[in-house]
Amino acid sequence: MEWLALGLGDWSFNTLLMCFAGGILGAALGGLYAFVICGLTVLLGCMSVLGGGSEFFLLNVGLGPIFGPHVGGFASGVAAVSYAVGVKKNLESASGKDILSPLMDTSWDVLLVGAVFAVFGHAVLNLLVLIPLVSDFDCIALTVVISAIVARLLFHQGEMPWGTKESIEEHGYLKWPCQWLPWMNSTPARQVVFGFGVGVFAGTLAMWAKGVTDPLIAAKTISGLAGFLTCIILPWSIAAFSLIALQLGTGEIQKVPAWHCMAVLAALSYMHFGSIVIAGIVGIGAIFLQDIMARMFWNHGSNHIDPPGCAIATGTFILNNINKLT
Repeated sequence: MEWLALGLGDWSFNTLLMCFAGGILGAALGGLYAFVICGLTVLLGCMSVLGGGSEFFLLNVGLGPIFGPHVGGFASGVAAVSYAVGVKKNLESASGKDILSPLMDTSWDVLLVGAVFAVFGHAVLNLLVLIPLVSDFDCIALTVVISAIVARLLFHQGEMPWGTKESIEEHGYLKWPCQWLPWMNSTPARQVVFGFGVGVFAGTLAMWAKGVTDPLIAAKTISGLAGFLTCIILPWSIAAFSLIALQLGTGEIQKVPAWHCMAVLAALSYMHFGSIVIAGIVGIGAIFLQDIMARMFWNHGSNHIDPPGCAIATGTFILNNINKLT
């Protein structure tokens, strides 16, 4: 079987079946736990590429149709819990925003919804990359967002992406303090410091990874796509895997930051502009962009529209177009 990078252009029965099965697994695990495993697979894929090995685990598993974030590695769990709460009402947490609870003990049709949305995510990604200008977004992140919006429309009484009118009228659209991970989104000074630290960290990893991948690309040991993606996705994968503490922790132990948005945007900025200082500044911008997206789509809604995913999609579009102008 010929494997196409990221599953792009691959409409084979086997690939669609893998998406379907991965969506069942992602729903059973729950959105966040599936995402943590996705982060681990991407990290392992990056290690393989940096060692001059196979690109398969990165391009076809971690970011591809088997278990990428837009299929079983996150989006399927978000859609499944939206259905479990909004339609079946068979989840004890009774919150469509609950991406931590595994859904194995709900019902077979909840898992099936995860499967269908994984196939949907694969199809959406394949269409987005073909549209001029839209392809300047991070299309995997944009697919995650679109999938969650569709789940909200379908399973929460036609609720709009920006949430319920009642909540907006009571609290104000952007004025209400961010309700998503409040321990990292409530103090601007702390956000500036943390965003800068993550940005420089991610930019440095991208710089070092580029030093390894450039000779491998020149020697045709790895593809240019695998080399570029490794540089920008390596810090993202570390950040994604770190969220296992949020999944398994309780109380104060659970208060870890979600920093994969800052990591990937800062790494991308280094690849575009070649400066870890700029990467640090982008890290600051990314944490505030993530905060804005949480206020816009998460605060007033009934299901989880992912703030980091929204910010990654938007921030990538901004950085790509600034790069075109410079």
